[in-house]
Parts: sequence; C-alpha cells; structure tokens
Amino acid sequence: MAEQTPDTTPAGTELWVERTGTRRYTGRSSRGAEVLIGSETVDGVFTPGELLKIALAACTGMSSDLPLSRRLGDNYDATVRVSGAADRENEIYPRLDEVLEVDLSELDAEAQERLLTVVLKSVDKVCTVGRTLKNGTVVNLSVETDS
Repeated sequence: MAEQTPDTTPAGTELWVERTGTRRYTGRSSRGAEVLIGSETVDGVFTPGELLKIALAACTGMSSDLPLSRRLGDNYDATVRVSGAADRENEIYPRLDEVLEVDLSELDAEAQERLLTVVLKSVDKVCTVGRTLKNGTVVNLSVETDS
C-alpha cells in the first residue's frame, strides 16, 4: 500500500467539482473560488487538460516571482505561455512546453544570465506542479454510493 501524505492545501482548503450539465462541471474551493470546466465544444469553460497546463504555467510564474521581483521590482510584467498536444491514443500529454516572457532589457547581458539561472533554479526547486508532473504521482480513486 502506498504511503499517504497529508493534504497541505492552505488552511485545509477543500476542493471539489460538481456536475452542472452534460460534460460540464464547476470546480470549487472552500475559500470561495470557482472555475468552469467542460469539453472543448463548450464556450466559456476550461477543459481538464487546459487546467493542468494553466496550473503548470501559474506555478512557474509564482515560483519565479520572488527572484524576478527582487531584481526588477514589484511591478514587472510577465506571461507564462504553455502548450502541448494530447496523445489521444494513450490519453496523455507526452510533452508540455512553457515560455516565460519577461522584459530584462534594463539589465546587462551578465546580469540577465545570472537572474535567469536563479529563476530556473527557483522553478525547479519550488514549483510543486512541475515537480509532480516530472516525477509522477500516485492517484487513488474511490467511489462512494448512496446505496
């Protein structure tokens, strides 16, 4: 049996999805957040795969925030783009590519290189989503019924 680790979401935040229609769900947190989830054919929703990619990009952005803000100031602009096609035969994303877009033109080439080294190390060290995807994880599903 796999060793279980405690849920470390902030303050015991509960997460769940509720079915709202055919292939439509609303993801919710006990902190009041909501996200609309559905299939590609539904406007105004994210697919589960898109949410996976967004989680990765957001984790990269947040993990790079401290070193970038220290050097560039709190008001720097950054965008993290993420892409990767699904392998529908195996229902996996075999590769996800991220691009962190940030203006470093105020820094000389040496300072840019040093900062990017720190940023990449920070992301590799503290981006939980990226680390999980790279290392794999155990997923356990159980079903509770009203019978």
